[in-house]
Amino acid sequence: MLNADLSNMVKPSLKPLPTELDELFADIRACRICVDHPIRAPLPHAPRPVIRGSATARILIAGQAPGTRVHASGTPFTDPSGDRLRAWMGIDEATFYDESRIAIVPMGFCFPGLDAKGGDLPPRRECVPAWRDAVMASMPEVELVLAVGLYAQQWHLGKRAGAGLTETVADWRSILEATSAPQVLPLPHPSWRNSGWIKRNPWFEDELIPALQGLVADHLRRPD
Repeated sequence: MLNADLSNMVKPSLKPLPTELDELFADIRACRICVDHPIRAPLPHAPRPVIRGSATARILIAGQAPGTRVHASGTPFTDPSGDRLRAWMGIDEATFYDESRIAIVPMGFCFPGLDAKGGDLPPRRECVPAWRDAVMASMPEVELVLAVGLYAQQWHLGKRAGAGLTETVADWRSILEATSAPQVLPLPHPSWRNSGWIKRNPWFEDELIPALQGLVADHLRRPD
């Protein structure tokens, strides 16, 4: 009788229980706030939030919003901008997409659509107030934030952000020194559209990029 009773018991699942961050990311990936409760005009297509990370990630890439290729793939930086960003960081794709070490959390989770000239619209305004504080609180091990673009810089730096992107990125040394837990390093967007900006500001490749690669290597080699 005892054996029969045991055989009818439900066996416990071997799958790990979801963490707080898993549940938060699941909620974000199901989010429809920009369609159902938009600020101004709704998102012009079905939402597809893109976010990656874990509670153990040491580095956070805070970008702007997915573009058309990322909207199609569902994976951030699967485009030439991603190739350039990985080169700036001095890492390969496997390392870049290792969620246990690197989180990718844009300011807007969905592709915002295109403007009249064919460029990407700014990140949706609904994402930050709804989700960003909770995401940052759920990744306590982040030690370095790469603030890519002015939108990310304004949120992560607050009053330390300059009046424009050039002023903010040019001040990268004092920003690194002034920020802690985590440190913040401002970067331009790695889009090909910023190639002219990079040529006009040679200090970016000569001075900031080597510092960036050193910081990334240092944080990635630290033991858990």
